[in-house]
Amino acid sequence: MTETMTDLRWALADGWTVARRNLTHVRYMPEKLMDVTLQPILFVLLFTYVFGSAIHVPGVSYKDFLMAGIFAQTLTFTCAGTAISMADDMSKGVVDRFRSLPIARSAVLVGRTSADLVTGLIGLALLVTTATLIGWRVHDGIPSALAGLALLMLFGYAMNWLGTLVGLTVRDPESAQQVMFLVAFPLSFISSAFVPPDGMPPVLRAFAQWNPLSAVVGALRDLFGNGPVPTTGPWPVTHPVAAALLWSFAILAVCLPLAVHRYRSAVSR
Repeated sequence: MTETMTDLRWALADGWTVARRNLTHVRYMPEKLMDVTLQPILFVLLFTYVFGSAIHVPGVSYKDFLMAGIFAQTLTFTCAGTAISMADDMSKGVVDRFRSLPIARSAVLVGRTSADLVTGLIGLALLVTTATLIGWRVHDGIPSALAGLALLMLFGYAMNWLGTLVGLTVRDPESAQQVMFLVAFPLSFISSAFVPPDGMPPVLRAFAQWNPLSAVVGALRDLFGNGPVPTTGPWPVTHPVAAALLWSFAILAVCLPLAVHRYRSAVSR
């Protein structure tokens, strides 16, 4: 038992060291944060003041309706950066150099996903500030809001493991970017993030209703008090919090072991 705890502390310490290495890049190249800072803020302003004037959501202001979608989209898009960075490290031999060091093998993957979760949270903090300035509010109290943010972090971390798996699978950063665009774009826009899916064609509506991002968005709206939970529709629509948790754990359960297996296979060649 003592040996197991020692190995766990060693692995966590090594993971944090790798995470700091990844975060140091952001310190010297802050433009790497543009996809989680400037881009989401532009989305907020665009949808609120341009498209929002033409979108009506019954029973809730569009500002309140929109922000859960922007929050979820921002944490989802961090998986693209994870995939690109992991593919870049693989193509440049950085992972091979890590392998030659006396560190836990899990440190590279844990450090990568943890660092990208931190960058996502930096962007989320700026988004919350921006949303507050334009009039967005939490209506169900601080504990419920914190629960929503915790759920959002869980989903973001799960998506980072998806990005890690893609980064370990493709051959170069450009391919990783293209693959993650094909994943993140439909997840974000064929969902309930920006408009209610009720007016979509049947096939797109069904996709949006079962979309994991829609479940997270619905859960956030419920926990933030930014709109009533629908009483009719598929199970993920009427039970968004439970659906968001199930989707997050399902993504982790699939992507984490596959990423670890792919990593071991790649570094053992």
